[in-house]
Amino acid sequence: MAPFSATDIEALIPRLRRFARALTGSRDAADDLTQDTLERAWAKRHQWQPGTDLRAWLFAVMHSVFVNGVRRARPAASLDGDAPHVERGDEAASAESALAVRQIRDALLRLPEEQRQVVLLVGLEQFSYAEAAEVIGVPIGTVMSRLSRGRERLRQLLDGDAANPHGLRRVK
Repeated sequence: MAPFSATDIEALIPRLRRFARALTGSRDAADDLTQDTLERAWAKRHQWQPGTDLRAWLFAVMHSVFVNGVRRARPAASLDGDAPHVERGDEAASAESALAVRQIRDALLRLPEEQRQVVLLVGLEQFSYAEAAEVIGVPIGTVMSRLSRGRERLRQLLDGDAANPHGLRRVK
Protein backbone atom coordinates (compact mmCIF):
# COMPACT_ATOMS: atom_id res chain seq x y z
CA MET A 1 0.00 0.00 0.00
CA ALA A 2 1.27 3.45 -0.94
CA PRO A 3 1.96 5.94 1.86
CA PHE A 4 -0.29 8.45 0.07
CA SER A 5 -2.81 8.30 -2.74
CA ALA A 6 -3.13 10.00 -6.08
CA THR A 7 -6.00 12.00 -4.56
CA ASP A 8 -3.64 13.38 -1.89
CA ILE A 9 -1.30 14.64 -4.61
CA GLU A 10 -4.10 15.88 -6.85
CA ALA A 11 -5.15 18.47 -4.28
CA LEU A 12 -1.64 20.00 -4.41
CA ILE A 13 -1.29 20.21 -8.20
CA PRO A 14 -2.47 23.86 -8.49
CA ARG A 15 0.16 24.97 -5.96
CA LEU A 16 2.84 22.93 -7.70
CA ARG A 17 1.90 24.43 -11.08
CA ARG A 18 1.98 27.96 -9.66
CA PHE A 19 5.44 27.43 -8.17
CA ALA A 20 6.66 25.77 -11.38
CA ARG A 21 5.32 28.67 -13.46
CA ALA A 22 7.12 31.18 -11.27
CA LEU A 23 10.36 29.18 -11.47
CA THR A 24 10.32 28.66 -15.21
CA GLY A 25 8.53 31.77 -16.47
CA SER A 26 6.68 29.77 -19.10
CA ARG A 27 3.36 27.95 -18.99
CA ASP A 28 4.66 25.08 -21.16
CA ALA A 29 7.86 24.66 -19.16
CA ALA A 30 5.84 24.80 -15.93
CA ASP A 31 3.52 22.06 -17.18
CA ASP A 32 6.55 19.92 -18.07
CA LEU A 33 8.17 20.57 -14.68
CA THR A 34 4.95 19.74 -12.86
CA GLN A 35 4.51 16.53 -14.85
CA ASP A 36 8.12 15.50 -14.24
CA THR A 37 7.69 16.24 -10.53
CA LEU A 38 4.52 14.18 -10.27
CA GLU A 39 6.14 11.27 -12.10
CA ARG A 40 9.21 11.39 -9.85
CA ALA A 41 7.11 11.73 -6.68
CA TRP A 42 4.92 8.79 -7.64
CA ALA A 43 7.93 6.63 -8.50
CA LYS A 44 9.65 7.58 -5.22
CA ARG A 45 6.53 7.62 -3.02
CA HIS A 46 8.03 4.94 -0.77
CA GLN A 47 10.62 7.55 0.33
CA TRP A 48 7.99 9.87 1.81
CA GLN A 49 7.73 9.57 5.58
CA PRO A 50 4.11 9.21 6.77
CA GLY A 51 3.27 11.94 9.24
CA THR A 52 5.47 14.53 7.50
CA ASP A 53 4.22 17.35 5.31
CA LEU A 54 3.40 15.94 1.87
CA ARG A 55 3.28 19.47 0.41
CA ALA A 56 6.84 20.23 1.55
CA TRP A 57 8.05 16.88 0.24
CA LEU A 58 6.48 17.50 -3.18
CA PHE A 59 8.03 20.97 -3.35
CA ALA A 60 11.41 19.45 -2.46
CA VAL A 61 10.95 16.92 -5.27
CA MET A 62 10.07 19.78 -7.66
CA HIS A 63 13.11 21.76 -6.54
CA SER A 64 15.33 18.74 -7.19
CA VAL A 65 13.79 18.10 -10.63
CA PHE A 66 14.17 21.79 -11.53
CA VAL A 67 17.80 22.02 -10.39
CA ASN A 68 18.67 18.81 -12.23
CA GLY A 69 17.07 20.20 -15.38
CA VAL A 70 19.01 23.45 -15.10
CA ARG A 71 22.23 21.51 -14.63
CA ARG A 72 21.58 19.38 -17.72
CA ALA A 73 20.92 22.32 -20.03
CA ARG A 74 20.63 26.01 -19.39
CA PRO A 75 17.10 26.98 -20.49
CA ALA A 76 16.75 29.41 -23.38
CA ALA A 77 14.65 32.52 -22.89
CA SER A 78 11.07 32.02 -23.97
CA LEU A 79 10.28 33.75 -27.24
CA ASP A 80 6.65 32.76 -27.35
CA GLY A 81 5.44 35.98 -25.72
CA ASP A 82 3.59 33.95 -23.11
CA ALA A 83 1.68 36.56 -21.12
CA PRO A 84 1.19 35.99 -17.40
CA HIS A 85 -1.96 34.09 -16.54
CA VAL A 86 -4.01 35.53 -13.72
CA GLU A 87 -6.12 32.84 -12.09
CA ARG A 88 -9.19 34.79 -10.99
CA GLY A 89 -12.90 34.26 -11.14
CA ASP A 90 -13.26 37.72 -12.65
CA GLU A 91 -12.41 37.31 -16.33
CA ALA A 92 -12.39 41.08 -16.89
CA ALA A 93 -9.17 41.86 -14.99
CA SER A 94 -8.25 45.50 -15.41
CA ALA A 95 -5.37 46.52 -17.63
CA GLU A 96 -3.71 48.06 -14.59
CA SER A 97 -3.88 44.77 -12.68
CA ALA A 98 -2.50 42.87 -15.66
CA LEU A 99 0.36 45.35 -15.95
CA ALA A 100 1.16 45.03 -12.25
CA VAL A 101 1.19 41.23 -12.49
CA ARG A 102 3.47 41.39 -15.55
CA GLN A 103 5.86 43.77 -13.78
CA ILE A 104 6.03 41.54 -10.70
CA ARG A 105 6.55 38.44 -12.85
CA ASP A 106 9.30 40.15 -14.83
CA ALA A 107 10.96 41.38 -11.63
CA LEU A 108 10.81 37.88 -10.13
CA LEU A 109 12.40 36.41 -13.24
CA ARG A 110 15.26 38.94 -12.96
CA LEU A 111 16.13 37.75 -9.45
CA PRO A 112 18.95 35.24 -9.09
CA GLU A 113 17.46 31.74 -9.04
CA GLU A 114 18.28 31.04 -5.38
CA GLN A 115 16.60 34.29 -4.24
CA ARG A 116 13.59 33.74 -6.50
CA GLN A 117 13.00 30.25 -5.08
CA VAL A 118 13.02 31.48 -1.49
CA VAL A 119 10.83 34.51 -2.23
CA LEU A 120 8.29 32.25 -3.93
CA LEU A 121 8.30 29.56 -1.25
CA VAL A 122 7.96 31.99 1.66
CA GLY A 123 5.99 34.80 0.03
CA LEU A 124 3.72 32.97 -2.40
CA GLU A 125 3.41 29.47 -0.99
CA GLN A 126 3.61 30.63 2.65
CA PHE A 127 6.21 28.09 3.71
CA SER A 128 7.90 28.75 7.04
CA TYR A 129 11.63 29.49 6.95
CA ALA A 130 12.28 25.97 8.26
CA GLU A 131 10.08 24.39 5.59
CA ALA A 132 11.71 26.42 2.83
CA ALA A 133 15.16 25.46 4.15
CA GLU A 134 14.16 21.80 4.07
CA VAL A 135 12.75 22.05 0.54
CA ILE A 136 15.88 23.59 -0.98
CA GLY A 137 18.37 21.90 1.34
CA VAL A 138 20.05 24.91 2.95
CA PRO A 139 20.28 26.23 6.53
CA ILE A 140 17.52 28.52 7.83
CA GLY A 141 19.98 31.44 8.01
CA THR A 142 20.64 31.07 4.30
CA VAL A 143 16.89 31.17 3.62
CA MET A 144 16.59 34.32 5.71
CA SER A 145 19.47 36.10 3.97
CA ARG A 146 18.32 35.08 0.48
CA LEU A 147 14.80 36.23 1.31
CA SER A 148 16.05 39.57 2.60
CA ARG A 149 18.24 40.14 -0.46
CA GLY A 150 15.50 38.94 -2.79
CA ARG A 151 12.86 41.22 -1.29
CA GLU A 152 15.20 44.20 -1.41
CA ARG A 153 16.08 43.50 -5.04
CA LEU A 154 12.39 43.15 -5.91
CA ARG A 155 11.73 46.55 -4.34
CA GLN A 156 14.54 48.05 -6.40
CA LEU A 157 13.30 46.46 -9.61
CA LEU A 158 9.69 47.49 -9.03
CA ASP A 159 10.73 51.03 -8.06
CA GLY A 160 12.79 51.27 -11.24
CA ASP A 161 16.22 51.28 -9.59
CA ALA A 162 18.02 49.29 -12.25
CA ALA A 163 21.05 51.59 -12.03
CA ASN A 164 22.31 49.74 -8.95
CA PRO A 165 21.55 46.05 -9.67
CA HIS A 166 23.71 44.70 -6.83
CA GLY A 167 22.40 46.98 -4.09
CA LEU A 168 25.89 48.32 -3.42
CA ARG A 169 26.37 51.49 -1.41
CA ARG A 170 29.21 53.96 -1.71
CA VAL A 171 31.09 54.23 1.59
CA LYS A 172 33.37 57.21 2.25
